[in-house]
Amino acid sequence: MASQAGAVEPVSQLRDGRTPVADRIRDRIRKARGRFRANDNIAAYLEAGELEQLRLEVAEKVEDLLQALVIDTESDHNTRDTARRVAKMYLMEVFAGRYGAQPPVTEFPNVGRLNELMIVGPIMVRSACSHHLCPIIGRVWVGVMPNEHSALIGLSKYARLVEWVMARPQIQEEAITELADLLQNKMQPDGLAVVMEADHYCMKWRGVKDSDSKMTNSIMRGSFLKNPDLRREFLSLLAGRTK
Repeated sequence: MASQAGAVEPVSQLRDGRTPVADRIRDRIRKARGRFRANDNIAAYLEAGELEQLRLEVAEKVEDLLQALVIDTESDHNTRDTARRVAKMYLMEVFAGRYGAQPPVTEFPNVGRLNELMIVGPIMVRSACSHHLCPIIGRVWVGVMPNEHSALIGLSKYARLVEWVMARPQIQEEAITELADLLQNKMQPDGLAVVMEADHYCMKWRGVKDSDSKMTNSIMRGSFLKNPDLRREFLSLLAGRTK
């Protein structure tokens, strides 16, 4: 972060004089004029071994949080190893889409010149709200209208790409936009539709504690947006799969 004079703030140091790996990564991203928002992927800025170093640093910070919550992690056998487990969960599992490279996806030419509606889903979604870091659990459906020049991807690859995009702290509206952009760029179809329905635990677990509310939103592009008959066909076929 630059000061008013334009100088770059020095990164902090650990007691032994080393620069925390989080600060090294952050400094590297800033020098490259990149971003590190909650739903950004920063894998390109990580160097070998840094993810494990970051996990250890996060565990220390989580231990500080538990101490600040007045939880006795020394004598409480249930929380003695909680900091390590939470750090691993965030970096390797629920936020893994921030730190891991995009999964490899083999693209196939549309040799058969397919031009009929394809629907993939429901695909299980596990994400987290960036406001409270509470779980977002739901399902995604993808509709594709290919053309003869479209690239096709294997069925399992949809699930891998969904997981990669969703395993970050974010809001649902931005998450499906990013997923739609990714699929559009990879496949170049005539039309693309993405529908996501999810439970938000920032409403179920805290706040209003409403256990029944869900959020559903959709993105329609190309022929799905221009052709109301195609859009109706997609949504009618979806209706039988949402129960």
